Amino acid sequence: MFKKIVVGGTFEGLHAGHKLVLKTAFDNGGSVVVGLTSDEFATRFRSRRVTSYEQRKRRLISFLKRFRKPYDIVEISDSYGVATLSRAIDAIVVSEETMLRAEEINTIRFKKGLPKIVMIVVPLVLGKGGRPLSSGG
Repeated sequence: MFKKIVVGGTFEGLHAGHKLVLKTAFDNGGSVVVGLTSDEFATRFRSRRVTSYEQRKRRLISFLKRFRKPYDIVEISDSYGVATLSRAIDAIVVSEETMLRAEEINTIRFKKGLPKIVMIVVPLVLGKGGRPLSSGG
């Protein structure tokens, strides 16, 4: 079990893939830091609007209560969030789709003299037609 795990995302729609990533973080960590993308960052690479930060945060809080473990939700405005800043973070949970971002995070941590964090990779959850679930657009 890791002391502190980080996970990040937009968590638009909170689909089964999001829930698996979050469950994996809580199953493997004593506490979890959830990086939730700001409204500006959430829409930067999407062709459609996403639900507001506050609405996404409320849905997350409602879902995370079931884990009965400490957590923090922090607003992030880039792809790296708090993962490149804190010595206290031991691990990161990512999907197969975002695994390369976690490798970049470890490179940044190395350059800053921070310890490497363990990557816990969750397989993509497939929806109809065998395509990975996504709330992006």
